[in-house]
Amino acid sequence: MKITKDTVVTLRYKVTNPQGKLLEQSQAPMVYLHGGYDNTFPKIEAALDGQETGFQTTITLAPADAFGERDEALATSIPRSQFPAGVKVGGTLRGRAEDGREQVFRVLKIKGPVVLLDGNHPMAGETLVFSLAVTDVRLASGEEIAHRHVHGEHGHHH
Repeated sequence: MKITKDTVVTLRYKVTNPQGKLLEQSQAPMVYLHGGYDNTFPKIEAALDGQETGFQTTITLAPADAFGERDEALATSIPRSQFPAGVKVGGTLRGRAEDGREQVFRVLKIKGPVVLLDGNHPMAGETLVFSLAVTDVRLASGEEIAHRHVHGEHGHHH
């Protein structure tokens, strides 16, 4: 079966930087609804469109095509006194961005009475190399199409 709009694609992936340093690798297969549902990056969808089970490719994405450019306005420092006990480097905190939408911040550093936070995705600003291997393609159910995501194993559960 070919990968087309409203098919469910199962794949394994590996993400490296251009020098080959491993940044992330799938432990379980990634499963997504193909066809412009914003379930993966558009350039990955374009590379997979029309392909079948067994297809493998490597695609390089510029920051703008992946997690975006770094936004230094999302890096901030907050007095430690404003945090609950137990805040740790590497942890995440939910807060509100200046426009009021929810934002996830990573704790980068605790420097005395100050906590340094970053609301950027950890891979923002990075050129990323994705190695992809399609392991399955099937038709999406009507419910998956209506909900705009995959249900069941490795997908979303209601």
